[in-house]
Amino acid sequence: MRRVAVFSGVWIGLLSITAWAAYYNNDDKDKDRFSPGAASSYKGSQTTEKITIAAVPFVSEEEVRSALGKVNPNKYGVLPVLVILENGTGKALRLSLQADYIAPDSKHVDATPASDVTFIGGSGKPPSIPGTNPLPFPRRAKKGPLNTWEIEGRAFTAKLLPLGEKVFGFFYFQTEYKPGSRLYLTGVSDASTGKEYLYFEVPLEKQ
Repeated sequence: MRRVAVFSGVWIGLLSITAWAAYYNNDDKDKDRFSPGAASSYKGSQTTEKITIAAVPFVSEEEVRSALGKVNPNKYGVLPVLVILENGTGKALRLSLQADYIAPDSKHVDATPASDVTFIGGSGKPPSIPGTNPLPFPRRAKKGPLNTWEIEGRAFTAKLLPLGEKVFGFFYFQTEYKPGSRLYLTGVSDASTGKEYLYFEVPLEKQ
């Protein structure tokens, strides 16, 4: 009987630790999850070879706040674009997405990695150091106001899209939104054969 009591005590203790860990990890990041609608529900979405893609520029304060928190990247020259992919091909897709913003004048702007976006608006210059030491003294650049968990946490990172499923995330461009712009996407391939789909060019339409 004593062994059973000891075992039960240990088991209850483990359950308590597990429950505490779950509660501890359930912070504000998880309480307000961002969940966009179906790709086809957005303006400008298109379906090519049974792959439906939406590319949505987030410009207004309300839009940005719903997904990326209180800091609006547009105020720092960064346009967030939500990309949603839905797989109706009947087979799994492998993703290594590359995204370009194409302005109405056909100028291309490469996406800026989310990790780099967190430094925009910060100080990339090392502080001056008194003295005559001729050797450089490396200092890390200071991150800026866009150093929030949402910027990297909600960036597009999916590498696989199962059949019948949906994936989404943000790409960031150092430009301003202009009507008539487009998003150029490459890097979608058949997971089993490796055959790559050519490219997707999706109109960027404000909602």
